[in-house]
Amino acid sequence: MLANRRTAAAIGAVALAGALFSAVPAQADAGSPAPAKTGKSAPKGDGAKEICKRLPKTDARVSAAITRLNGDATVPGSVARLEQRVANAQTEGHTEVHTYLNDRLTFRKSLLPTLQKRQADLKSVSTWCSAQGAK
Repeated sequence: MLANRRTAAAIGAVALAGALFSAVPAQADAGSPAPAKTGKSAPKGDGAKEICKRLPKTDARVSAAITRLNGDATVPGSVARLEQRVANAQTEGHTEVHTYLNDRLTFRKSLLPTLQKRQADLKSVSTWCSAQGAK
């Protein structure tokens, strides 16, 4: 039984030494990381074909967002509805809620010009796609 323990201890010591020696080269290379192997490469084009293919759905999504933002106070997600909520929070004296909603309102108002610019850009892209026959 004592011989089995000594043998097990010797095998454990050899395994530990092997693990330590094999870890040293891995630590030496830590200063110069190898390039990531992701299997993907850099794009070879601008993706025009895919943009033209998705153009109708993209245009519909942008148009729907603009319509929603321009809606009246009964339309969830509209600027007018959020303005009403900000006014309600102010009249009820909920300062923290008012501040939070007002910040959301500022951001939502900034979305409208961005989406309108995107919609104009999409019209130009649509014209280009039609001229290329890629639509």
